[in-house]
Order: sequence, then structure tokens, then C-alpha cells
Amino acid sequence: MIHFVGAGPGAPDLITVRGKKYLEEADIIIYAGSLVNPQLLDYAKEGCQIYNSAKMTLEEVIQIMELGERANKKTVRLHTGDPCIYGAIREQMDILDKKQIPYDSCPGVSAFCGAASALDLEYTLPEVSQSVIITRMAGRTPVPEKESIESFAAHQATMVVFLSTGMLEELSRRLIEGGYTADTPAAIVYKATWEDEKKFICTVGTLAQTAKENNITKTALMIIGDAVAANHYDRSKLYDPTFTTEFRKASK
Repeated sequence: MIHFVGAGPGAPDLITVRGKKYLEEADIIIYAGSLVNPQLLDYAKEGCQIYNSAKMTLEEVIQIMELGERANKKTVRLHTGDPCIYGAIREQMDILDKKQIPYDSCPGVSAFCGAASALDLEYTLPEVSQSVIITRMAGRTPVPEKESIESFAAHQATMVVFLSTGMLEELSRRLIEGGYTADTPAAIVYKATWEDEKKFICTVGTLAQTAKENNITKTALMIIGDAVAANHYDRSKLYDPTFTTEFRKASK
């Protein structure tokens, strides 16, 4: 069995209970070495074979999985955050399907959740923003034309931008072209929940300047929108004493 496991955003104790159990039982661990906190490997048992996939191709990863399956070993494919977001897991699963190798998925805490916790931030404030757009800038991996930064910016929802720290001048320009103002609140969170986490509140217009001044060049998330610095919002109806719910009648 191959277990695809979400490592969480960084802190080793933010992996799920199930994910930790899989790591402790694994005979083979293939981890995304460029992003996963190596402290998570401390959960591995003695004799576990550990491979850093940052130095491997897809074919080499699959070969290790296949050899492990033939030897009746348990394999963990450890991805950062939650594997369903920029984890490149579908291409692995499709090959495993063809080879009739069984697998399952263990979700993890995504970095965008870790970034919110670093800022004590609620993405979905009533009358401020009720939607979160998770996206990235096009780099060597393209982005579909219909998913441009400008088209998403037009919604004025909260945006979380992955994998784009080296393109912040262009990101700012395109956000403004799409409808955000230069003074729209923004944040940069570097290595959310790691021991060396850094966080900065800025604006859409000062994203690149803020990153440059603080030597942030990679491994960061950008959060865009009024929810970053909202001082005024509507109270939640769920806990409003004048609002009736399935569990509580409104007071008069």
C-alpha cells in the first residue's frame, strides 16, 4: 500500500494523528525534500528507507514505490501541506492505477491555513469576504488563460497566492490591473509555522518592496484582500442572540 500523506505546513506537530501513524509504520518514506520539514522524519522507525524526491524524477519515485510493493512494504509519499494543493499527486496515482498498486490519501493542514494562523486571520469575514481564491503565478508551469490573476482580482475576494515569491512586482501590477487598488491590504508569510517563520503586513503596491527589504525570495505565501486588515465587519449570525438556529431559539 502507498499512503499519500500531507505533512502539514511545517511544524512537525501539525501533521495529523493518522499521518504520524503512517510515518511511524512506514518501511519506505519518499518525502518532498525541498518543502517538507526534515524533523518529520524523526517519526520514522529504525531501518526505514528514506528518499528525498527533490532529487528524483517521477519515474524514479514510481520505481521505488513499485519495488516496495513487490517486497510487501508500506510506503509513505510525504508531501507538504495538503497533497491536493500543488502536490503533483494525480500523475503518480494514474501510474499506480495502471500498475494496479493500491494507494490512499491522508489529508494535511495546508500552508494557507498555517499562514492564517500565523496572522491570527479569518479569511471569511461577513460583509468583507466570503470566498478564498487559491492560485499561483505562471512560471515554468503554466496557468490556464481563464485563470489569470486579473480575472481573479476582479472578484475582490480574499486571494492566497502560492509559488510566486520571485514575481511580486508583476503580481502587484496584475492585481491592480484586475481591480485591486495599490493600497489594498496584503501580507507575506514566510515558512508559516516553521521555527524561522516570518510575517509581514503590507499592501498590494508594496509586496515586492516588503519582500526585498526582508530578504524573502521563496517559500512564502501572499495573502491579498481586505480580510487581511479588516477593522469593521458584521457579527456572525450563528452566535447572534436574535438569530434562530436549529439548536437555539432567538431571544426576544
